[in-house]
Amino acid sequence: MVSRQNLKTLPGKPYPMGASFEPDGKVNFAAALHSLEECGVLLYLKNHGAPIRLPFRTGKRIGNIYCLQVDGLEGIDFKYNFYAGDEVVTDPYAGIVYGNERWGKLVSPLLKGGIERESYDWEEDMPLMTPLAETVLYLLHPRGFTRHGSSGVSCKGTFAGIAEKIPYLLDLGITAVELMPSYEFMELEKPPKAEASMEAALSHYMDPPEEETPRINYWGYKRGYYFAPKMSLSATGCPGREFRDMVKALHRAGIEVVMQFYFPMEVKQAYILEVVRHWVLEYHVDGFHLMGTQVPMALLATEPILGNVKLFYQDIPCREIFDGSQPPVYKNLATYNDGFLYAIRRFLKSDEGSLSPALESLKRSGEQAGVINYITNYCGFTLADLVSYDRKHNEENGEGGSDGETYNVSWNCGCEGKTRRKSILELRKRQMKNAMLLLLTAQGTPMILGGDEFGFSRKGNNNPYCQDNEVSWLDWRLVERNKDFYAFVKEAIAFRKRHPILHQEKEFTMLDYRGYGYPDLSYHGKDAWRLDADRLSRQAGVMYCGRYAKKDREEDDSFLYLAYNMHWEAHEFALPALPAGMKWQEVCNTATAAGAEWFPPASGGQMASEEEQETDIRRKYPVRERSICILEGMALEKGSKGAKRGRKNRGRGRKTE
Repeated sequence: MVSRQNLKTLPGKPYPMGASFEPDGKVNFAAALHSLEECGVLLYLKNHGAPIRLPFRTGKRIGNIYCLQVDGLEGIDFKYNFYAGDEVVTDPYAGIVYGNERWGKLVSPLLKGGIERESYDWEEDMPLMTPLAETVLYLLHPRGFTRHGSSGVSCKGTFAGIAEKIPYLLDLGITAVELMPSYEFMELEKPPKAEASMEAALSHYMDPPEEETPRINYWGYKRGYYFAPKMSLSATGCPGREFRDMVKALHRAGIEVVMQFYFPMEVKQAYILEVVRHWVLEYHVDGFHLMGTQVPMALLATEPILGNVKLFYQDIPCREIFDGSQPPVYKNLATYNDGFLYAIRRFLKSDEGSLSPALESLKRSGEQAGVINYITNYCGFTLADLVSYDRKHNEENGEGGSDGETYNVSWNCGCEGKTRRKSILELRKRQMKNAMLLLLTAQGTPMILGGDEFGFSRKGNNNPYCQDNEVSWLDWRLVERNKDFYAFVKEAIAFRKRHPILHQEKEFTMLDYRGYGYPDLSYHGKDAWRLDADRLSRQAGVMYCGRYAKKDREEDDSFLYLAYNMHWEAHEFALPALPAGMKWQEVCNTATAAGAEWFPPASGGQMASEEEQETDIRRKYPVRERSICILEGMALEKGSKGAKRGRKNRGRGRKTE
């Protein structure tokens, strides 16, 4: 049995912080403790009773870091804490945290640190470095993604459960998952108290209520133990190994892992840098969505070891990061804020003055730093709720409906919540398709909220931070029930991937800077080459010249014309003339019947048949109210009437057909 007499303490090293094994089997402890009282290590050994105290005075101090090495712990299971006087401190650098192993049930009131003993075989795992322009993000809660009984996985609500869903993610077309907080945090907390009246306060004093039951902080946006994967999200009880297994499996499938980290103001900037380095080196994480007001983005962006790691933040200080105007070799930085969300939601619901901001958002793509686009996020309405509710319905949160965003920029399509009216249900489905097309035909990097692709609803709750139940758990039965909408989203993602002109590295100039006879991007309306963009306009035609983008670095991309009509009335669009030997062909129309929105050319890209050539789209192209149509420039077959007319018109540009 190990005792204090069996352990030998020696001067330690200040780095790495926390507890770590030395090559000779000794354990190094290093902690930054701000105290004038005695500081040291508390060792908890199995069947030992009281912890063993090892004062740091037997080690050494460098700056504010106390450190010592302990000989005699090799092969011994132990947990540890630090102490400073009478205060017990759980190590903020602990790679494992014990005491919170079961979700929603505190196992021990005192959390303890642990140390990983196993080495991990990453095999041939390497960073994927998917360009931001080719990335399709998928935001998920690591528990709620597979916790529902319908998920079909064996390890529900865990990192292993996420790995089991890789075939689904591949089928959808996702290239990166973004995980909500997956590091250790205390999810149990007391509910917030509303303002009380004088009478209520007096009653509380005279007749104090029973102690309130703690409730779940389901999201986890609070200070945590940032070096440790969350134990209760592990099916095996070995969160480090399980998280690594998940990352390795996702990488094998070509899917990157981006992690969210929330840092309150009191978290020091140097510590944030250490956290990010740790997850890159130890867990092969591909990127981070960083939250908090004190995140040192310039420091992180100029750290060499993070040069191929995606870093998302609410604002990127490019002037502090880059020398001059040169773009980075690998564009790994991206702005992540609600600008796109509000602009596109206003356009989707046909607000006055919404057209110009929407068009600007659709073309935005920074040269030095990218942009992350989303219409829904973990907070706010899901996509299904965005078209079903005008107001938040957060009563179940227990805060009297005072929590959550009041300004949702949503529209219920004529009825609040559930309805059986067929016309409203059809309009809602069309608006959802419109929203997905607006997202997936925008430049920048699209992010889909997990569950939106099959119509998941939170029943109007726009702030379910405390809802660890079916309000937040994805109901996978909806994949089958809404299979037509799922198929539409899947094809929209595939269409985006097939057309590099829809996801360029640089922002469009709207100029013909290569002498093709067409600008890279142009706007149109009822007349070709002329957009009516006043405050009352809710429709626009957007043409992309595919010659400015290459498929597989060889073949020119297609000409694409996207007719966005968010007005409540139908409109006609004028189509610009295509180069000789080509015609416009409709490939998508959100106003058609469910399951028939995408036409064969979108899937095969084949040449138009002679019959289709005879029914060529006319000069004025009608688009129904609140719908989006996509047209693609298709080659005419040789010898057809259209091809002969095209040869006569060769060289004529900027005219309607």
